Amino acid sequence: EVYQKQKALLDKFACSEYKSILGLMEQHCGYSATNIPQQQDISDFLSRRTGFRLRPVAGLLSSRDFLNGLAFRVFFSTQYIRHHSVPLYTPEPDICHELLGHAPMFADPDFAEFSQEIGLASLGASDDDIKKLATCYWFSVEFGLLKENGALKAYGAGTLSSYGELEYSCAPYRPAGGTDDKPEYRPWDPYKACKQEYPITTYQPIYYVAESLVCSTMMYNLLCVCA
Repeated sequence: EVYQKQKALLDKFACSEYKSILGLMEQHCGYSATNIPQQQDISDFLSRRTGFRLRPVAGLLSSRDFLNGLAFRVFFSTQYIRHHSVPLYTPEPDICHELLGHAPMFADPDFAEFSQEIGLASLGASDDDIKKLATCYWFSVEFGLLKENGALKAYGAGTLSSYGELEYSCAPYRPAGGTDDKPEYRPWDPYKACKQEYPITTYQPIYYVAESLVCSTMMYNLLCVCA
């Protein structure tokens, strides 16, 4: 149910890099509406593409431990799935979020480099800097948007795996059942994003929009150098 619902919206609102990779993962990793693919098959696919690997964990890690893994191109992935009574909602990251949101983007070279840069910056960082890096991660890897032919497209896993927020963040209109409040869109700037507060139980009121995935990487490299 999750896959069928999300696939229709991804065709409209996901960035082109994501859509091309999702097609490859359907061919090589067993992605489909009738099958939950094995994490080992996905990890092998990512390793061949960008050197990233999935490492299963039982639950959420600290920001420091999670970000440190990215430095070595390791993504810590949960294994549990949301309860079948609420297929379109989960209060915390589950396998639908990990495999539909995160995994495909790690197969893109620019996104993989960007993610690793965040991880490298976290090695030996102070607690205050870890918080800033985790916040940059939130507004990019989790809820980042980019411009594609003049339209907003999602590359962040939080939006890519949420049928409600994907439409809310990228559609030029308010989805049925939504509020009259429109989100605020800001240019991607890690210096400002790292200080921005954000909610974790509602749609994001603020999204940072990059010009492209390459632009995101270049800007984050600048942050690391200046830091």
